[in-house]
Amino acid sequence: MQTQSKVLKWALIIGIIIVINMFFNYALSLAYKQPVYEAFCPNTAPVVTIPDTQNACVAGGGQWTNNTYYGKPFPDREAQPAGYCDLQFTCRNNFEAAQKVYDRNVFVTLIILGAFCVAIGSFLKKNMLISIALSLAGVLSFIIASMRYWSSADDLVKVIILAIALGILVWVALKKFKDNQ
Repeated sequence: MQTQSKVLKWALIIGIIIVINMFFNYALSLAYKQPVYEAFCPNTAPVVTIPDTQNACVAGGGQWTNNTYYGKPFPDREAQPAGYCDLQFTCRNNFEAAQKVYDRNVFVTLIILGAFCVAIGSFLKKNMLISIALSLAGVLSFIIASMRYWSSADDLVKVIILAIALGILVWVALKKFKDNQ
């Protein structure tokens, strides 16, 4: 009977952890829309004509890249163009900039929600099951936020994220699992 009770408690804790984080992420996706690539780089033309000169490429918002081979021009070939045009260069950069802002804002929001869960879980003394579930849900929110933002974060920000996460994990461990000596 005691084993069943422990299994049920941990099943409830894990369920609460998962549902809280799903709630955070789905509510956030409804309230704050992710940038859509097609909104920045619409592909409305049935046929796209790629410019074959640098001036036409840049005028169309693209980036011209000269054909080179290890930093030197390609060997003379009659059919070899002087370079190629990336027509979506400007709109793709605009999309990537918007995506970075979105990733940062989602990161900050999930960290705040996770910190809120950890704080409530740490100060909730009457129900240990809810206290543990909220604390662990907050920790999982930190992990999810960091994973979502990791590719957009600078190296210094990554070190700061890891230092804060480590500090919070140690604090939760000290708060929740004190040695009774």
